[in-house]
Amino acid sequence: MQSGVDGEAIAQEVQLSRRAKFFPALGHRNFRIFFVGHGISLIGSWMQTVAQAWLVLTLTNSPFLLGVVNALQFAPVMLFSLFGGAIADRFPKRALLFTTQTVLMTLAFLLSFLTWTNLVRYWHVAILATLLGIVNSFDMPARQSFLVELVGRRDLMNAIALNSANFNAARIIGPAIAGFVIARFGLAPAFFLNGISFLAVLWALSRIEPLPVDPSPPGNILQDIRDGLGYILRTPAILTSLALLGAVSTAVLNFNVLIPVLARTMLHGDARSYGFVMAAMGIGAFSGALALAGASRFGPRTELRYGGATAVSLAVLGMGLVGSLPPAVGLAAIAGFSMITFTATTNTSVQVLVPDHLRGRVMSMYTLLFAGSTPLGALLTGGVMDLWGPRTGFFVAGCLGLLAVMTVGLWDRHLKPQKRRDERLS
Repeated sequence: MQSGVDGEAIAQEVQLSRRAKFFPALGHRNFRIFFVGHGISLIGSWMQTVAQAWLVLTLTNSPFLLGVVNALQFAPVMLFSLFGGAIADRFPKRALLFTTQTVLMTLAFLLSFLTWTNLVRYWHVAILATLLGIVNSFDMPARQSFLVELVGRRDLMNAIALNSANFNAARIIGPAIAGFVIARFGLAPAFFLNGISFLAVLWALSRIEPLPVDPSPPGNILQDIRDGLGYILRTPAILTSLALLGAVSTAVLNFNVLIPVLARTMLHGDARSYGFVMAAMGIGAFSGALALAGASRFGPRTELRYGGATAVSLAVLGMGLVGSLPPAVGLAAIAGFSMITFTATTNTSVQVLVPDHLRGRVMSMYTLLFAGSTPLGALLTGGVMDLWGPRTGFFVAGCLGLLAVMTVGLWDRHLKPQKRRDERLS
């Protein structure tokens, strides 16, 4: 009997060893707690993303007005994220995140109330989207730069990849639940469940004991922002990574506009069709994140960044040609896989170079270019679709993405000697 118990214990140790080999970030208690709490909250956030887009199309039947709401939701990131990054470098990130997540929970409950009572109008959604964007401009830089306080530098790439897997597991589950809830019970319960989901991340934040990091010295906040921007401009490895991120995000990664229009207008589907396509994108992204986490020991590779950007642009081009649900689901999965390969590799490439005291400010530029470019992209995509039709919008988005990859790639080749020096110093 004793030998059987010993054998079982040895087997468990072997499993833990294998898990630590491929997912070392999960060996950190702080990361495990945050991983679970944040994952539950992300499911609710994806439910709200689906429900909000469907609500706007139900109220207006206009891709352009849907693009306006997305622009309003992300425009504050363009205006305030650099300030958010400077604040994240000055104050404890856990306390800052607790505040922002509480406000986001309140906004979700308010939208649920307006929808439940049939008081909701388009302008309500627009105002709440703007407020959500303002809060996110402080939440996102703090959250992006918080991971190093949970796992340290050595396991940072693995933590970023697993965080992306968490995000995209929620992208699978959230839209699927939202599609069912909306079809069966209506829009208001989807917003309400998002509000409830924030309790999980607030619990997680209350249980975490972050690692110490070098704080930013007190000073003028505008000077802090200039210091962060100056560091980016002096570091070609970061500069080209962020330039490609901004260009592809603006041109291609406007899925909050593209996918609802694909499901409703091009496929003539309902909320379930929309949920299926979004879930397929989440499955692809989740698979890409897990693959990247397993390969994190090799470090961020330039080939993955450019390959992911190229593949997601081609997938969007393909979506503009489909006429039925199965190929749309397949292309959405490819788009998800390649998108996460591109964005997570870019995130890691930036974070492994930046010093701790500048991390919030540099990641605020990542946030600005990734999420803050959405207003421009959403208005561009929605406007093209309104003027020349949905398929033209997909064609323009894909072609602009490919042009961005070629342009930044040529620039990158000229800066390669300096980039190698930066990477040796990291």
